[in-house]
Amino acid sequence: MIDRDAVRSNAKYLRNVRPIDPEEICEYIEGTPHPAVVRETLREEAFDLGLVERDDGTFVPVEDEPVPYRDWSPTEFPEAYAFAFEDLLIERYGVNWHRDESGDRLREVIRRLKEDYYYQNEVAYDEEAALGYGIYHLPDYYAAVGYVLDDLAERGLLPRVLRVLDVGAGTGGPALGLHDYLPENSLVEYHAVEPSASADVLESMLSETRSNFKTTVHRETAETFDPASVLPDGEGFDLVCFANVLSELDDPTSVAERYLDYVADDGSFVGIAPADLNTSMGLREVERALAPADGDVTVYAPTLRLWPGHAPSDHGWSFDRGEDIVAPSFQRRLDEAGEATEDRDPGDGTFTNETVQFSSVVLRHDGERRVDVTASGERYAKMAEMERHVTNRIDLLAVKLSHDLTEHDGANPLFKVSDGSESVEHYAVLTKRDSLNEWLARADYGDVLAFENVLALWNDDEGAYNLVVDGESVVDRVA
Repeated sequence: MIDRDAVRSNAKYLRNVRPIDPEEICEYIEGTPHPAVVRETLREEAFDLGLVERDDGTFVPVEDEPVPYRDWSPTEFPEAYAFAFEDLLIERYGVNWHRDESGDRLREVIRRLKEDYYYQNEVAYDEEAALGYGIYHLPDYYAAVGYVLDDLAERGLLPRVLRVLDVGAGTGGPALGLHDYLPENSLVEYHAVEPSASADVLESMLSETRSNFKTTVHRETAETFDPASVLPDGEGFDLVCFANVLSELDDPTSVAERYLDYVADDGSFVGIAPADLNTSMGLREVERALAPADGDVTVYAPTLRLWPGHAPSDHGWSFDRGEDIVAPSFQRRLDEAGEATEDRDPGDGTFTNETVQFSSVVLRHDGERRVDVTASGERYAKMAEMERHVTNRIDLLAVKLSHDLTEHDGANPLFKVSDGSESVEHYAVLTKRDSLNEWLARADYGDVLAFENVLALWNDDEGAYNLVVDGESVVDRVA
């Protein structure tokens, strides 16, 4: 057995002198262990030592700078991951996995999963369900997580040395997205909690990650796993992620609240959910329970509270859209095979999933917010008091929380907006676009906008307030 203390002490001595070469260190250790053994020991100790492995096999100190902003917008699922996943399908079913009985079963699995999600049925993942889930969701879940990480990276709040806990990691989409978002010289200790057969797929996909992305899969439920079991005393996780799993828990709020306690003081709790009504609103319910108006947990993004002491209580359905991601080869193969039925023709896109839509929240303990903007009653109207402003023109601050929601050509563009105080939905309607108000249409999801001279109306049909932005209105992007 190698003397780990000797390896560590040599690494600490050399780290600020020159790159640490296992072939050199082995000469200084009793018994002269093989360089490969020293290299593996350094990999295992790298996170605690703050060392990253280079392509030439030497180790150097990790940079102090945080992860840079990426402006993440992938349009393809990386080919290496697509091949690795399809290898699992071939291993299970053979090279013609997408045809005949196996293809029919996988298509039926995906139909059933989509239906169960829609009707909020309990979902069980055996091996076949895990593969079907991966076929349909690996690419879009891979893409979605990077958009959320962008919000942290733009403020320098994503450290290059990162301890991660991914709860309900599934088949690995968010993990692979995180891996590819981070620079190659980052240093990651990644823990996944996944009790189902999806863990087999996850472990295979994680084998594609680089050596500085150290992974461990815990095959336990979110309810039974003890986060403290993998943490040094007094430390927390830099990132705790619940991606597309909260809706599958019996008591998502209590589970999420327990894990929130293990987020480092300067770390982030990230929740991501599919964009459909039920799962999105479920995420908002958890968010609001974990970050009450008078609590010490802050909503970092995207649903900022612009009025101190207030929290929203509307339905909260809001979601972002990323760039479409081209269906990888394994989706196309499954979609193009099989017989025509009453509800599908081969190749009609039923089993491809190119749309990236998701709801998200980032919570923090340190009071940081993506945009440090606070509304003042001396200057702006408050959505909580919108009833008294109906038929008046007003000024207000609001976060843009949707892309254009209209479904018909020629309709006035419609956007969900929020200031974090509202009890019913508010929508900004752009009836006449010009150079003074075009920021309403141009701004990104999550941007804070200042509205001047907008007309407040009550929409009885929708049970919501409309803020009419016309030729007399001005809209500016605050941040």
